[in-house]
Amino acid sequence: MSETSTPTIAGLEAREAARRVLDTVLEKHRPLDETLAAEPRLARLAPRDRAFARLLVATVLRRRGQLDALIDARLAKPLPEQARAVYQILRLGAAQVLFLKTPPHAAVDMAVRQCRDHPRFRGLVNAVLRRLDEAGEAALGPVTQNCPDWLLARWRRRFGEADTAAIVTALMADPSLDLSLKAEIGTWAERLGATVLPTGGLRLTTGGIVEDLPGYDDGAWWVQDAAASLPARLLGPLQGRRVLDLCAAPGGKTLQLAAAGADVLALDRSASRLKRLEANLARTGLTATTLAADLTGWQPDAPAELILLDAPCAATGTIRRHPDIWHLKSADDITRLAALQARLLARAAGFLAPGGSLVYCVCSLEPEEGADLVDQVLPTTPGLARLPIRAAEVPGLESALTAAGDLVTHPALWPESGGLDGFQIIRLTRA
Repeated sequence: MSETSTPTIAGLEAREAARRVLDTVLEKHRPLDETLAAEPRLARLAPRDRAFARLLVATVLRRRGQLDALIDARLAKPLPEQARAVYQILRLGAAQVLFLKTPPHAAVDMAVRQCRDHPRFRGLVNAVLRRLDEAGEAALGPVTQNCPDWLLARWRRRFGEADTAAIVTALMADPSLDLSLKAEIGTWAERLGATVLPTGGLRLTTGGIVEDLPGYDDGAWWVQDAAASLPARLLGPLQGRRVLDLCAAPGGKTLQLAAAGADVLALDRSASRLKRLEANLARTGLTATTLAADLTGWQPDAPAELILLDAPCAATGTIRRHPDIWHLKSADDITRLAALQARLLARAAGFLAPGGSLVYCVCSLEPEEGADLVDQVLPTTPGLARLPIRAAEVPGLESALTAAGDLVTHPALWPESGGLDGFQIIRLTRA
């Protein structure tokens, strides 16, 4: 559809916005959240239609391998480059028919209407989608088709065939909404109809607009995956203690530390991301000092007793929430990021006071960014050693502890209650 066309049929504009977002993510390699925020068509839609457009895109990004295999098998020959938009329309239509349970006649009709700028492909789109509807889910290939080959091979080596299949299966579903609270967990659990997690947060399984939920305007809680809430908890008692929160934005862990009574210095190199952190501090009524600075060149005034370093990473543990990751990342990104992480960890370790604790974490499942990286840094940092995490500190996640005392979560854990993100959390101390 051309830039100037203005569809008015209900549901068509949401689908066309989804098509544009999908094209930007896959063809221009832009992050999904950034693309959603910048898409002008989305801003004109009602909240329900915006949510539908995002769900459409996320479903295609999660299921791209299966969808493309089905579509390609029903095309006599590849579509020409100038009809690239038609292939995106086919993906979106197939996702609706096979996974979102959109009435087939509506999904096919809307897809055909989306071919306004490519009228000669209307018959093809109609035929392919009707054939897919007839074939149904029975035609789907294995769920591992959706995982890029390079990442699938890595996970199979690390987790084995069965656990890798379970992880990829867990990545196919929209994650639950997890909340961390300032206080009164039981009260808010009842008000929100939420489940209290072993990690101390709440989990909602129903959808909805976050800003409309009770307690949002009051600043009673903030959105934070259960796994992401663990690193701050592993620093121990925090009341009145000073904590360096390094690479702090967007700030969920900063809020946790402040809510626990810590005196927090939250440092991040991105001033714009810190503004989001500061907005959440204001909404929740919590206090922390924020500083825009590059960790590789910054120096604290004095050694720190407690440090939290949530390092930039490939984020392969968060694909449930960010399905664009496995289309935008590569093995080269892991190598590049591991080099940066080693510099950041060595720098942070230099700030640590004797007897202090440093929690290093990444939301990645790749060992080069977690345990292997720490193993490389320890011999070059005198006095630095692991401080093993104990089972009693992570109720419900005892099986996620390694022999070395690190905590490694992944999306297939807690399958009965909705899973959680993948994190590697390693606690260190200075002798």
